[in-house]
Amino acid sequence: MTGTHKGTSITRRRALAVTGGTAAAGGLAFAGYQSAFADGTTATTAGTATETASASASATSGSGTCVLMSSVTEGPYYLDGALVRKDITEGKSGVPLTLRITVQDTTESCAPVAGAAVEIWHCDAWGYYSGYTTANPGGSAPAESEDGSTADDKTYLRGYQVANANGVVTFETIVPGWYTPRTCHIHVKVHTGGEKEDGTYEGGKVNYTGQLFFDDDIAEQIFELEPYSKHSGTWTKLDDDMVYDGGGASSGLLTLKAVHKKDPSKGYKGSITLGIDPDAENTGAGSGGGGGGTPPSGAPSGAPSDAPSASASSSASSS
Repeated sequence: MTGTHKGTSITRRRALAVTGGTAAAGGLAFAGYQSAFADGTTATTAGTATETASASASATSGSGTCVLMSSVTEGPYYLDGALVRKDITEGKSGVPLTLRITVQDTTESCAPVAGAAVEIWHCDAWGYYSGYTTANPGGSAPAESEDGSTADDKTYLRGYQVANANGVVTFETIVPGWYTPRTCHIHVKVHTGGEKEDGTYEGGKVNYTGQLFFDDDIAEQIFELEPYSKHSGTWTKLDDDMVYDGGGASSGLLTLKAVHKKDPSKGYKGSITLGIDPDAENTGAGSGGGGGGTPPSGAPSGAPSDAPSASASSSASSS
């Protein structure tokens, strides 16, 4: 089913096209961001785990078996040249999220893929992507330009990290908002064989293209907070999302722990293990992008002149 804001009555549906509205700024400050996620968080701030992923679906290090992750479309909001950096917020307001991703080799008994470059990108609290800030997120809210942050509208909420010896990367970001017709999600690609150059990652190949998802109950709590609450209208739940296939962790469902169990505004720690085949290639464009429902007609409304190529856009069944 779909969720509602501000008393809007919603009928159950599967959204199939990007529609309606403008988006807006809000006022959740990032004060205490670093301290909220510091190592050695005390018992009073450490939240209880919300297990959003089935243990049987998780890839388990050292078990001798891994789950090859389901690849899906990259969507129409991908941009080349993301920066190599841990903190991708650029001052964007929202509920803090520390995201820990472990990359494992499904062909080598869950061995860590050291040196893999993990790239993520996602929308802001009002449903806008950097580089596509005129694209319509649906619903009703003030314009993205009223955000008030100093974020670069071509780079915010995008970035790479290179995996350590244990195959682990960590990002500091915010929980994404929503936009029609999608549930709350983060896009991810895993690259190997390239190298850092001029602040970004160049060369190599894309081994995995996927999306990471949030439990409905957690998303609903977050969307009631500012700045998310400034975006009123309909948001799509997991069962009705055109990309999420219900497979739990192997389909990208994050395990989330609240930093403070009684105050979701303090943020979350999210984690997932991505089981990949380092010899495979999957860019998420064309027929290799995986399923995802009926694509919108053409590029997103208001997409800039440097939008993805026609092949990528046509295969992007959703952003």
